[in-house]
Amino acid sequence: MKKLTAMNKFMITAVCIALCIVLPVALHSIPNAGTLFSPMHIPVLLCGIICGWPYGLLCGLIGPLLSSLLTSMPVMAKLPFMMVELAVYGMLTGLVMHLLRTGKLALDLYASLLIAMLSGRIVAGILRAFFLAGESYSWSIWVTSYFVSCLPGILVQLILIPILYIALERAGLIPTRYPQ
Repeated sequence: MKKLTAMNKFMITAVCIALCIVLPVALHSIPNAGTLFSPMHIPVLLCGIICGWPYGLLCGLIGPLLSSLLTSMPVMAKLPFMMVELAVYGMLTGLVMHLLRTGKLALDLYASLLIAMLSGRIVAGILRAFFLAGESYSWSIWVTSYFVSCLPGILVQLILIPILYIALERAGLIPTRYPQ
């Protein structure tokens, strides 16, 4: 496949934004599934990796906003923090994939995911600490809420996103990163 056009990138971004609404609804029947599996994170990370940082950033901002407006997930109190976290995810996955070319797809994908996931959690944690300065927000609360309670989601993302990326490449739906 040739390079993705701007129209292709907008269409992929629109699908990823729609998935930000549909995936949480689909998992709604599982208690605490939003916290456990972080379903909005997957389409945002994938969008950034496939389409690049501007589209990933857009998906990270619009996906949770539309989901909150249409389904009340996430709740308004969590929305700003989630929008910032997911915007950082989408932006950084796209930037790292653009700048890093190791010659090994798996290394590029995992570096992009890990850098974005860690950075998004740090930025959202700092923002939350700033806005909740008068309340009790501590290091242990940040670690628990951004790493411990969502560990299943982190593992799902680290397993599923590379598989989806490779499947899309092999199906010819996205350009091959390292043609043979």
